[in-house]
Amino acid sequence: MLKQFKRKVELLRETIRQHDILYYVKDSPSISDRDYDMLMRKLQDLEVKFPELICRESPTQRVGGKVSEQFNALVHNTPMLSLDNTYNADELREFHGRVIKGLGNSAPKEVEYFVELKFDGLAVALTYENGVFVQGATRGNGKEGEDITANLKTIKSIPLTIPINKKKIDFLEVRGEVFMPHDSFYELNKARKKNNETLFANPRNAAAGSLRLLDPKVTASRKLDIFVYSTGLGSSSVKTHSEAQDMLKKLGFKINANHYICGKFEEIFSYIEKWKVEKNNLKYDVDGLVIKVNSLSFQKKLGATTKFPRWAISYKYEAEKAETKVENIFCQVGRTGAITPVALLTPVFISGSTVSRVTLHNEGEIRRKDIRIGDYIIIEKSGEIIPRVVEVIRSSNAKRGPSFKMPTQCPECAGNLLRPESEAVLRCVNYGCPAQLKERLLHFASRNAMDIDHLGPAIVEQLIDSGLVNNFSDLYKLDHFSLSKLERMADKSARNLVGAIQKSKSSGLSRLLHGLGVRHIGQRAGVILARHFHSMSNLQNAKLEDLQFVMEIGDTVAKSLKAFFSLPSNNEEIACLKKLGVEMEVKGEIVGDAFLGKQFVLTGSLASLTRDEAKKKISALGGRVTSNISKKTNYVVVGADPGSKADKARKIGIEIISEEVFKKMLG
Repeated sequence: MLKQFKRKVELLRETIRQHDILYYVKDSPSISDRDYDMLMRKLQDLEVKFPELICRESPTQRVGGKVSEQFNALVHNTPMLSLDNTYNADELREFHGRVIKGLGNSAPKEVEYFVELKFDGLAVALTYENGVFVQGATRGNGKEGEDITANLKTIKSIPLTIPINKKKIDFLEVRGEVFMPHDSFYELNKARKKNNETLFANPRNAAAGSLRLLDPKVTASRKLDIFVYSTGLGSSSVKTHSEAQDMLKKLGFKINANHYICGKFEEIFSYIEKWKVEKNNLKYDVDGLVIKVNSLSFQKKLGATTKFPRWAISYKYEAEKAETKVENIFCQVGRTGAITPVALLTPVFISGSTVSRVTLHNEGEIRRKDIRIGDYIIIEKSGEIIPRVVEVIRSSNAKRGPSFKMPTQCPECAGNLLRPESEAVLRCVNYGCPAQLKERLLHFASRNAMDIDHLGPAIVEQLIDSGLVNNFSDLYKLDHFSLSKLERMADKSARNLVGAIQKSKSSGLSRLLHGLGVRHIGQRAGVILARHFHSMSNLQNAKLEDLQFVMEIGDTVAKSLKAFFSLPSNNEEIACLKKLGVEMEVKGEIVGDAFLGKQFVLTGSLASLTRDEAKKKISALGGRVTSNISKKTNYVVVGADPGSKADKARKIGIEIISEEVFKKMLG
């Protein structure tokens, strides 16, 4: 029996870890907060029942999150703990009972609580020394976060100095939530849509992604904001959380005005009901309330677990649900050829907007929920932005259509569809499919592929709409006369674009392989394949097993490449590109093997090379750059201000080399 539950615990831990990566590292959660909390609660319950299964690497034993590889790590002066969540009145009363029990004899007749809005953004810590903002960090894993000081300075509501002359404060740490207002979010997505870029799913993802940008200028353009809600260290003069808020407000920090002091516990429930409705009228996202014991001395006595403070809890609202009808189901073709079923709905108002369509993701999702035309369904907004189908309402009165069947041909070009092994999504494998053409042309022209200057989204759209370009090879048939007829394309601009296109012919085989947009063929795979096969014709004639046994290629990439070459239209396109003068063999590319089979990790700032330049040089000589240190790592290149990776390398005996040594190895 224990063995059976041990396996269940291990599966739960792995599932939670994957969702941690999606939420904290990639900023693209795939499940709702409630579903995540339920997974965590299941794991907690099992570990309580079987304490012998608890281990220090379990998600229950630490604060969730992971430090990004893009920024230096900063250790927090005091841990930034997350909050335990509750969704109903009974659980909230249980929390109150634990507070009373924890305070023991010192518990007053009524515990005073501070109630505030729970903002849906990214928690940060701001450090001030002698009144000057010197450092800012994300929450990260709770013990250490990412140094994002430069990006935080672009948020105008964060004071760069505080008035220490009026109130002497040598050191102060404050904590708050960075968020993106709705207006900024819609403006950002509007611009991204115009530039043919992937849209952000919700303001929380947009805010988190903006704070992790390497260029502060771009972060500044995102119009982020912040609400400061607590102090860390340096504020011993205040006795309650409400006094701390008043102090922060006087110092010039932005404090949210929607907070309340509840002298009696039962008063909390009136605010829960109030904000269940009123949160939809705010200009930023709120997904619940935070309830804190107001007295700081009581907070200190109650303490914290390894994950949560015992003196605070969040009450989270369930996503708003609505009933509607499925009017039709159709399939749309994504930019990478993915065939996605979409349900057209009877329009319904939910969470501040009218919803008339919802993605059904894939065939498996439709079958699992048995969604059909004519069904009445329950939808909710995941993250208050993305609608999803919760369930089908089973009713004998509903006139249901037949079971939905996915198309056998691409609805856009009537081309063949393929479902790659281990994937749930059907894909159109016709690389000339009009629905995919715009994105593929932009990828083909991108810096890491054929590197065609001046070929941006607006030009690509005009080229396609005018019929001048229907595939990659058409680019090389363009002349300045036909281009100058396009809107806002002067003669000089047309000549510059033609020159850039002609120059790209000599980009080399590895860049061409990456630019063709073959599934799973990125920069690294392009370099490896070019190094191994030396020409496009050798690649086209290679057997599956020849591809599979190339170092770092493997089964998935090999099958994807064979599927690409199996289509006559793709081979015809390659032949046309060759005829037009695009290089199909390894000539000017560096194909040395000094680093063949070696793995590098880069940490700290290099003085003579950018991180991207160092990666390219290592890759050109057969090596590979990875983000994390493992037993497979051969060298750790250490620049200025290295992070914890250097320490880890020393502990496990991996060779550490300086920038000067690295440059000598490059020759």
